[in-house]
Amino acid sequence: MSSKLRVGLLYGGRSGEHEVSVRSARSVAGALDRDAFELVALGVAPDGRWYSTESGEVPGAAVVGPGQGAAVTPAGDSGRLHLLSCDSGTTVAEVDVVFPVLHGPGGEDGTVQGLCEVFGVPYVGAGVMGSAIGMDKDVHKRLLRDAGIPVVRFEAVYRDEWVANAERVRERLAALGERVFVKPANLGSSVGISKVHDPAELGPALDTAFRHDRKAVVEVALDAREIECAVLGNRDPHASVLGEIAPGEEFYSYDDKYAAGSAAHLLIPAPLDEELSDRIRGLAVRGYRVLGLRGMARVDFFLERASGHVYLNEPNTLPGFTSISMYPKLWQASGLPYSALISKLIELALAWQRDGRTG
Repeated sequence: MSSKLRVGLLYGGRSGEHEVSVRSARSVAGALDRDAFELVALGVAPDGRWYSTESGEVPGAAVVGPGQGAAVTPAGDSGRLHLLSCDSGTTVAEVDVVFPVLHGPGGEDGTVQGLCEVFGVPYVGAGVMGSAIGMDKDVHKRLLRDAGIPVVRFEAVYRDEWVANAERVRERLAALGERVFVKPANLGSSVGISKVHDPAELGPALDTAFRHDRKAVVEVALDAREIECAVLGNRDPHASVLGEIAPGEEFYSYDDKYAAGSAAHLLIPAPLDEELSDRIRGLAVRGYRVLGLRGMARVDFFLERASGHVYLNEPNTLPGFTSISMYPKLWQASGLPYSALISKLIELALAWQRDGRTG
């Protein structure tokens, strides 16, 4: 058996961000330092079944056939994770540390993190509480607001209240104005997001959001620049240089992020003066701490064009992780190459486990 640390790269999943996750995993697998680590690819198919490829590499799609699949178990008190074949009961894979790139529900919402905590296996990224808070746009905006960190005015709407009394919901949302964004509360990669320009578009936008989540967040649509900051660390987090999203569409949609031929592009470093840049970086670290995050997060901001006001939009506790994604590119620009960033995140996961910290 190899003496190298076995890194379980967990990817795929049942959420609407499945394909994004596969892309992230293939990129991480290609950049992992094979002199220090052994890669164990842990796929989660769209139907929820776990599997591991014989080669240990990440295939082009997370698919398992009839009769395939694996069960996850702890390896006694060793602090390792075992994958057992559902057919034979034999060990398919064993890992020392989990590196999840499972985007969206079932991956960055605290569920997988809870599984790792129960099994006593170290894992990359935020803990159970931080992951759950970071995923829910309603909850983390409330916590940030209560901590005095500026957020855009918003309202949360539940699907059952919209179905029961749409007119009352419309009256409550009218205070936000006609131009709003409607988002599923617990999803990323801009899946299910709509921009509403007039009241007639509100109903269809909420219906779209509710196809993905039982709760939606409706927030004022600002005329703003989109600024992003990568944060790295456990108890002493650090902020990267800032980047700016220049959307190719009216807003940074799913297609604008991932479709071939998208006109969107990233500006790194963001064209901001030093004082404003330092202020945003400080807010990123402060928000990271308020929300109880660790390991990593990409913290996104709005910079309103007319007023110059800065608003913290949301944290992303498992951001896109391809080599061209904003999080690794920001650290590249800050002097930490992609492969070294992956190694650092694994080191942070192991350090947290050694410290005996949970949550």
